[in-house]
Amino acid sequence: MTKMRKLNRPTGHRLSMLRTMVSQLVKHERIETTVAKAKEVRRLADNMVNLGKEGTLCAARRAGAFVRGDDVLHKLFTVLAYRYRFIDRENELRQSKPPVPQPPQRAPLDPWTKSRLSRQFAPPKEDKSSGSDA
Repeated sequence: MTKMRKLNRPTGHRLSMLRTMVSQLVKHERIETTVAKAKEVRRLADNMVNLGKEGTLCAARRAGAFVRGDDVLHKLFTVLAYRYRFIDRENELRQSKPPVPQPPQRAPLDPWTKSRLSRQFAPPKEDKSSGSDA
């Protein structure tokens, strides 16, 4: 099994808490928690949705051993499996990253104005042969 955060709790309490949080997340589709708990719940919820997408009897038994409630298990294998069935890439279900701040809005630049870089060089030389005798 992969390493998990301890969350300052004994093993039994931690696993019970995470099972309950995953079940509530599946049931209500949104929960409020701390960042550390959310990262752990996200990993476990991704695994439960992948089991729901499999749809086999073995997957149903494995998910039923973890989540709490028959309504949660039913929603996992019907609603959420249908919603995420075409998403096959690793960690595609994750959306818990905070939004990236947008850059400030600036006025559009006029393409015909000269830039500071073009002003510091000398203007192009004119041809001497254009006006003189040939």
